[in-house]
Amino acid sequence: MSTDRYVSPLSERYASKEMQYIFSPDMKFRTWRKLWIALAETEMELGLSQNGKPVITQEQIDELKAHAEDINYDVAKAREKEVRHDVMSHVYAYGQQCPKAAGIIHLGATSCYVGDNTDIIVMTRALQLVKKKLVNVLNELAGFADKYKEQPTLAFTHFQPAQPTTVGKRATLWMQEFYLDLQDLDYVLSGMKLLGSKGTTGTQASFLELFNGDQETIDKIDPMIAQKMGFKECYPVSGQTYSRKVDTRVANVLAGIAASAHKMSNDIRLLQHLKEVEEPFEKSQIGSSAMAYKRNPMRSERIASLSRYVMVDALNPAITSATQWFERTLDDSANKRLSIPEGFLAIDGILDLCLNVVDGLVVYPKVIEKHMMSELPFMATENIMMDAVKLGGNRQELHERIRELSMEAGKNVKVEGKENNLLELIAADPAFNMSLEDLQKAMEPSRYVGRSKEQVESFLDKVIRPVLKENEEQLGVKAEINV
Repeated sequence: MSTDRYVSPLSERYASKEMQYIFSPDMKFRTWRKLWIALAETEMELGLSQNGKPVITQEQIDELKAHAEDINYDVAKAREKEVRHDVMSHVYAYGQQCPKAAGIIHLGATSCYVGDNTDIIVMTRALQLVKKKLVNVLNELAGFADKYKEQPTLAFTHFQPAQPTTVGKRATLWMQEFYLDLQDLDYVLSGMKLLGSKGTTGTQASFLELFNGDQETIDKIDPMIAQKMGFKECYPVSGQTYSRKVDTRVANVLAGIAASAHKMSNDIRLLQHLKEVEEPFEKSQIGSSAMAYKRNPMRSERIASLSRYVMVDALNPAITSATQWFERTLDDSANKRLSIPEGFLAIDGILDLCLNVVDGLVVYPKVIEKHMMSELPFMATENIMMDAVKLGGNRQELHERIRELSMEAGKNVKVEGKENNLLELIAADPAFNMSLEDLQKAMEPSRYVGRSKEQVESFLDKVIRPVLKENEEQLGVKAEINV
């Protein structure tokens, strides 16, 4: 590790090795070489010739393939210092290793042929990794929701106690947001296309020259390159670059996942404050440098922190897309080098944290029950009122009495610091004609959770499990958290 210069925490602390490789120089420049091979092969297969002789031979293709992986970085770096052009430096370096093929590397192409096609390939592969981890987060949450689908817990509106739900039902709210993100991801992923090879302004003029104006042959170039690189097709029209709107769509998917993760992490942090649910806390982990007893929700806090970065980062591709001039400007390049890789590295770290947190999430039923029982008398008042009416009471009069007694019990709790004594107050009021024992029978939390259990089961069966079945070969991911 270098200690005398800035090192990105995204690579040192947060992102997985798998995602880091996708955005590595090796991945980038090996892909460049594969694209050069695909172009040369296509030109050869389409019969590119001069005076009846083939311009490109199989011997040259074989030479290029022999050196597709062993990149001579030192030669490329030295050359770039001279010419100040990264693509031409790597063309030169590749040519040094392939002297027979040196003259036909990059034939008819512009820099964006390797640069932009590689960006699409890299983003596609990165999206596939994001999908894999997102599906595993859904799988972990599905197990959690199913396990706790019957565990009553206070629900909150405005972070004030409200009609009870279950722990599992609350988890389905997190899942539904991630499921919507997965739908968006699948849509964008299914629409990813290569730029192809369209020349300096997207007109394919260079190929018109190379193939002597043979339109039918030129129409075959992009589909053949796409097929060789594992894609179904290329974008039908472009300037020199693929539309930067593509980067915007990709970044928006990442921002959506970040928003969902942030929401879940906020809920977990609040629940940990209530001591109802707790993220994993390791045996030797230190919660605070000063307060040794503390168990801070640092992983959920990190999810929130990184998520805010990804959500804001999505503005970069949007602004870049909006400010491109005509067929090409270069004010996108430096921004793309930062915003796209870092957005993916951050979301990768976020999803690993989500996997880790959900996998080890601890639920404390006794604390949940205690909080529930302290608030349940207020929430049971409607049922109590209905029971009292059945015993001959007047609904309107009873409603007013419950309102008054609830205010008195609330004052006892908030002003006097006493226990909630609403049931005792109701039992002592002759208008209700109910004993304390009768009232306590109504204090069964499961009576107040509505269809929580059934909703969890339906959501898992109809929505989540079909997705997990469809992607079962990707399940089983376990996240490693560096710090």
